[in-house]
Amino acid sequence: MDWTRYCFRSLWALPAPIAAVYLALERAEDYPRWWPQVRSVTPIDDASGVVRIRATLPYTLTFTAREVRRDPHAGVLEIVMSGDLEGWARWTLEARGEGTLARYEQVVDVNKPLLRMLAVPGRPVFRLNHRLMMRAGRRGLARALRTV
Repeated sequence: MDWTRYCFRSLWALPAPIAAVYLALERAEDYPRWWPQVRSVTPIDDASGVVRIRATLPYTLTFTAREVRRDPHAGVLEIVMSGDLEGWARWTLEARGEGTLARYEQVVDVNKPLLRMLAVPGRPVFRLNHRLMMRAGRRGLARALRTV
């Protein structure tokens, strides 16, 4: 097992139609407005930007995100990442009643030296940190969608 590789999956039930959720998720530069752990998204060009994340634990992850798929008809947004995290992440949206189910999938290798060094003993804590971050993101986006 590669202890520095993580596979995450989250499901967010959101109180808005797919079009509204997709619009919110495709505007990564707005994430810091509703997702507290996303500290900044600095655009590089139309398809990439530098992202800084700091969740509950006292470390910041910085990576470049580059869009590889933007398909509003299929409800899919996908990026590749390089930097402290190397890998990919994808949002897939589907209608659920009057709302939307947003599926987040991520497969990354951690490159940050401290996290690599603590990979084995820290793994359960790092996974919990990610879970807490995703919970805060879901809550923040749901709140933002209610005010639109």
